[in-house]
Amino acid sequence: MQTVLDDLDWRGLVVQTTGREALGSALAKGPVSLYCGFDPTASSLHVGHLTQVLTMRRFQLAGHKPIALVGGATGLIGDPRMSGERVLNDSSVVAGWVDSLRDQISRFLDLEGEYGVTMVNNLDWIGGLSALEFLRDMGKHFRMGTMLAKDTVARRLASDEGISYTEFSYQVLQGIDYLELHRRHGVTLQYGGNDQWGNLLSGVDLIHKVEGHDVHALTTPLVTKADGTKFGKSEGGSVWLDPQLTSPYAFHQFWLNAADSDVMNYLRFFTFRDREDIAELEQATQDASHERRAQRALADDLTTLVHGQQATDQAKAAASVLFGRGDVRELDKPTIRAIAGELPGAQLPGSTSLVDAFVAAGIVPSKGAARRAADEGGLSVNGEKIAGDDLAGELAALSPLPGKHLLLRRGRKTAAMVQLSD
Repeated sequence: MQTVLDDLDWRGLVVQTTGREALGSALAKGPVSLYCGFDPTASSLHVGHLTQVLTMRRFQLAGHKPIALVGGATGLIGDPRMSGERVLNDSSVVAGWVDSLRDQISRFLDLEGEYGVTMVNNLDWIGGLSALEFLRDMGKHFRMGTMLAKDTVARRLASDEGISYTEFSYQVLQGIDYLELHRRHGVTLQYGGNDQWGNLLSGVDLIHKVEGHDVHALTTPLVTKADGTKFGKSEGGSVWLDPQLTSPYAFHQFWLNAADSDVMNYLRFFTFRDREDIAELEQATQDASHERRAQRALADDLTTLVHGQQATDQAKAAASVLFGRGDVRELDKPTIRAIAGELPGAQLPGSTSLVDAFVAAGIVPSKGAARRAADEGGLSVNGEKIAGDDLAGELAALSPLPGKHLLLRRGRKTAAMVQLSD
């Protein structure tokens, strides 16, 4: 019988463990309480966090008890990174981000029942810890040689900037989290990205020294593209889970544009499709990669999972509109706004003539070209053909799309979005 660890192995989601056999045995014996931490460094999670959130969902579906920690305390400190010291955010800002991340994470997990997720905030126990307690009760269990040898710390120490004691102490705080959750909730497994291995071991060692118990740690891969470049970035920056930061259309396009060399890994990492289904999509990619069946399955699955079926339908409809095949009037305001971000355009007063709008938006090079194109039946506004006689009319006389937008098009390949100014 396949266990959750077997499934994670097959999906390529296991990089390191404190002991594969011991962990497998513990998971097989019965429900295991496990946790993963998320630091609030922004108001939203991005697609890079999906590995951890969906891994928690896999454990939950297998009958284990997940605990999601959003670090109201560690988020005030910052996990050391290779690129230099983090900016310390205001406590009120971090508190707001904690609430946002808790809401996002909870949408992917069952909240009720025997295996319902427990949401925790490490500010609840670290916030009341005095400096003396931190140094006397916790600090004595950490050895400088071990702390200095951790990869990120060692690299930062060798850099010109160095590392502050604030960020250096982060690994102690994460160790305290594991100890506290072990005591409060019986947690015996912590997992995280592979760059967290040293921090995870801090907690494993601390529990062993303080409680005399053996617990487990597991890391998942840091997802990269096949060419080694960073995953989770688009031309506009990070791909967020918040639809106000990354529209469902842009989110769908991000996955749809996955390279053939990446898409099968993404299907294993981020979807709940089984081996047979993924094998079939892999064969389809080999046989007819131009059809992009795997990419379409990936984009549809992830957009529906994160934003819902209606958002997926809108994203696909928006893509059809951009290729001149759909009805733009069927799209909602956020999708219209997303399309406007993808197209060239202009902001024009309602008194602007239609012929001037086509020129200003870059659809045609001149008024004469606009008139010739209209006479040939090649111009349209919001999907409706424009005759030469219509070009003298003002934009204010037209029925705009949500957000006061007008979609101007010449044929199928040339389009722009004009927005009416007040």
